[in-house]
Amino acid sequence: MNTALKFEPVTWVTPPKSLIRNVGKAIGDYDLIRAGDRILLGLSGGKDSLSLLHILRHFQRQAPIKFELAAVTIDPQSGAFDPSPLIPYLKSLGLPYFYVREPIMSLAETHMDNNSYCAFCSRMKRGLMYKTARDEGYNVLALAQHLDDLAESFLMSAFHGGKLKTMKAHYRIDAGDLRVIRPLVRARERQTADFAKAAGLPVIMENCPACFDMPTQREHMKQLLHREEQENPNLFKSLLTAMQPLIRDGLENSHVIEQD
Repeated sequence: MNTALKFEPVTWVTPPKSLIRNVGKAIGDYDLIRAGDRILLGLSGGKDSLSLLHILRHFQRQAPIKFELAAVTIDPQSGAFDPSPLIPYLKSLGLPYFYVREPIMSLAETHMDNNSYCAFCSRMKRGLMYKTARDEGYNVLALAQHLDDLAESFLMSAFHGGKLKTMKAHYRIDAGDLRVIRPLVRARERQTADFAKAAGLPVIMENCPACFDMPTQREHMKQLLHREEQENPNLFKSLLTAMQPLIRDGLENSHVIEQD
């Protein structure tokens, strides 16, 4: 366990109005939160999920819709990534919290087929979050992907998969018993980075060698988008408009299912 990072007692932080506005619009546009929902946030300890933690808490306190909120962290037991300092941090905040340890990296060595470590790890983490939600009685899983993530996924799918596809804002998983929401789909990565830094959130950097030993397709798309945005400041606004049919796909049907 990482003992280098210690946290003094902390309190909730009010997010900036720009993030509240973007998330509020996403909640309304995509019907993300419904009365009586029990929401479980996937908390990695990165800037995005920590920002979303405080944003959802703000809406829980201020929004007319009443919902419950908790968080779950999946510890892959990798020597390069230790999210355990989140345990005292969440304890100080007083939020229901579930910390799940699973030797994902060692399992990858014996069970992984043709997929990358990242794909295997992502699938394992998602399955463990689903299991925790079911075991603890939560009906919604909140994930912290933002507009930059959606744009990168859109380009990767178009360039390498020949498909027009990106992450959905709101869907029901194939088993039918859980909904997944992404409240940050209208927010930019720089917004969560700025908030996390200004608020002093205890960001835990991921250092997985399997992910960072060589440039990935996603990093290439991130750099491509960055260069294009220098020439076109409205790039992400245009991409958000262009991706709407993909982000909203199936929302009219409350039983929309996305394969994971």
